[in-house]
Amino acid sequence: MKIFEQEQSSVAVADETPTGFVHSIETFGSVDGPGIRYVLFLQGCRMRCEFCHNPDTWNQGVGDQMTSDQVLADAERYKAFWGTQGGITTSGGEALLQIDFLIDLFKKARAKGIRTCLDTCGQPFTRKQPWFGKFEELMRYTDISLVDIKQINPREHKRLTGWSNENIFDMLSYMLAHNKHIWIRHVLVPQRTDFDTELIQIGNYIKTIAPIVDKVEVLPYHTMGITKYEELGINYPLDGIEPPTQARVKNAENLLHTTDYTNYKNYPNYPKA
Repeated sequence: MKIFEQEQSSVAVADETPTGFVHSIETFGSVDGPGIRYVLFLQGCRMRCEFCHNPDTWNQGVGDQMTSDQVLADAERYKAFWGTQGGITTSGGEALLQIDFLIDLFKKARAKGIRTCLDTCGQPFTRKQPWFGKFEELMRYTDISLVDIKQINPREHKRLTGWSNENIFDMLSYMLAHNKHIWIRHVLVPQRTDFDTELIQIGNYIKTIAPIVDKVEVLPYHTMGITKYEELGINYPLDGIEPPTQARVKNAENLLHTTDYTNYKNYPNYPKA
């Protein structure tokens, strides 16, 4: 991963051109979507997930400001490594907090034949206008989305993240209704998300949206972000909780039926928006 050093330009960017606040960039991402990806980590997130390992991405309105043209110019330097599956992934933070920038970036990427992937937890989703109309436009230029199901129990989801999850499942309903293909991810955290009853509920829920689910992943909780909390002077909420054992990870994969979702193996012919 690299922190992007923005090039100086003597040409002023027009006020109406959306710019994104960028935290960092990974040029050879291999886990955030199909193939090799150029991963743009955008700044800003409203959630305060107890297992978050990037608290430095929380603040909004900070970071390196970049236009979509600047991003694409940088990304295309690595295009030769993408093959037939790779492309650009926007992550965070929470990418949907910068939806105007995403629309501009994905629209221009689509025009260049670049595959687009949205990594989101869905927290900003609403059917209220004008945001919903913007989301519908973004989906027209999004090839695939990576969506977190952090907790299926609304009360526990709020305890874990500070926010409810009703609108997140509403977003997934929209995606199902409009055939927007997704990967589902679940972060497995002992004492927080690693409960058989709730894992079974998540597995059963995923079955109801199976036509659009191309892959299901269990992401084991890790403690690599602790030093960031220390540097920022923030209390680490999961102090003393260790990563799950391999047996618990395998158990979660079984309960979520991860082997039932293998449409991603059909790429590069994955659905176009």
